[in-house]
Amino acid sequence: MQKHGDKLTRQTLTVGWNKWLSRRLPASKQVTLSHKSIFILPSGFGLAWLVLVVLLFLLGTNYQNNLIMALSLLLLSVFNTCIIYSYKNLSGLTLTCKQQSGYFAGSPIYYPIQLSSKQQAVEIQCQFKGQPLHTLKTVTAQASQLLVTVNNPHRGVNRPGRLKVESRYPLGLCRAWSQVDLDLSQLVFAKPINDPNPVRFISKPGDDPQTSGKYVTGVDEFKGLKEYQTGEPLKQIAWKQWAQGRGMLTKEFEQPQGSPMWLTLDENSHDIELALSHLAWQTEQLTAHNQVFGLTLSEHSIPPNHGQKHRMQVQTQLALFPRKTPLKAHQ
Repeated sequence: MQKHGDKLTRQTLTVGWNKWLSRRLPASKQVTLSHKSIFILPSGFGLAWLVLVVLLFLLGTNYQNNLIMALSLLLLSVFNTCIIYSYKNLSGLTLTCKQQSGYFAGSPIYYPIQLSSKQQAVEIQCQFKGQPLHTLKTVTAQASQLLVTVNNPHRGVNRPGRLKVESRYPLGLCRAWSQVDLDLSQLVFAKPINDPNPVRFISKPGDDPQTSGKYVTGVDEFKGLKEYQTGEPLKQIAWKQWAQGRGMLTKEFEQPQGSPMWLTLDENSHDIELALSHLAWQTEQLTAHNQVFGLTLSEHSIPPNHGQKHRMQVQTQLALFPRKTPLKAHQ
């Protein structure tokens, strides 16, 4: 019963702290640290330092030794100076993040955090909650990049939360930190898992899964230009490029072979996540072989196409497919 009460108390304090942070440090794509966003407390070493100061002061007053009392005051002044320098080290630090795409579930996400400061800052540490700690030795007016990791992301939209920025400069006596919200979110694709079964549905029975929808030489779509070979039809010569002095070139055309393939999800599968991973793997394979394919997913459908843009559309649809079981709170 007491453990349950302690847990509720911690949750209440956490919720209250997060609400206060949201008001004081609202989400923004670019954040510059100032007195409103920097917090300072003694580190473990700093607490030991203060204990030593108190002991020396008591010892000096007890034995009426001015030298020991002066030493305690000197150590206290050093501690106070560290507070000022630890604040100055973070003050004016600007953080932004240019996000990338194309991550798969289970593989680390690397957020490229850009840091800059009008005055030089040193030993800047960054990390998301429960994730690896990364350190940047020096930050100057010229932006520096620090890749901050988030391990084990799940399929769908991932929000890493607030980024903790910390420094213990200059002597490690004080811990200056901030928790900034750069309004980060990352769409993570389903983890591709090799599917031993062939593609579930093909437009025409008897089509070969290895070649169906694959582009071959044809007349439907323009592919590009190549050097002219003796004997090629004159109607395929790129006369405009020839007039520009680019030499004799001929136009290449292509068309899909057979019927386009369709990927479809069996929603009655006992493991929907595995089925989505199989579709993600098939998407990568078909794209690598430049094959035309479409996707049927519940009420959504993506018409047959090919190329990287089509791949991104299909993988995005797979990533956003609703989960049957909710994620845990920490995710």
